[in-house]
Amino acid sequence: MNIEYKVNKQISAEEFIDLLKRSTLGERRPIENIKCINGMLENSNLIITAWDGSKLVGVARSVTDFHYCCYLSDLAVDEEYQRLGIGKQLQVQTQGQIEPTCKLFLIAAPAANDYYGPLGYTKNERCWVLERGRKIIT
Repeated sequence: MNIEYKVNKQISAEEFIDLLKRSTLGERRPIENIKCINGMLENSNLIITAWDGSKLVGVARSVTDFHYCCYLSDLAVDEEYQRLGIGKQLQVQTQGQIEPTCKLFLIAAPAANDYYGPLGYTKNERCWVLERGRKIIT
């Protein structure tokens, strides 16, 4: 198997949704809301994709300033291609696009919580999330 990694190759919302479904990340993403998915893709400024020929098998989608922080908001690998190092390589490729001064942040899916520590990430207990639809209390 020869996996090819591409930086900022444009992918369609349909390709992205198909991969999300094949990766289980679709359970936690708005795959039924094409406007939202298009916005997610159009407003990301760093997307690394993994391809097996013409088949999209992985994606790392980030929002970053490239110098201080990079939020890796989606890391998805087709279930048939998991445990082959593709997810790790997507992160390596992402890190290769940002400056050494740039921290990489992500929120782990519950099932992947133990995946990141052995890769060198440190767990941070200070993350706060304002859920969709909630307003700042004034």
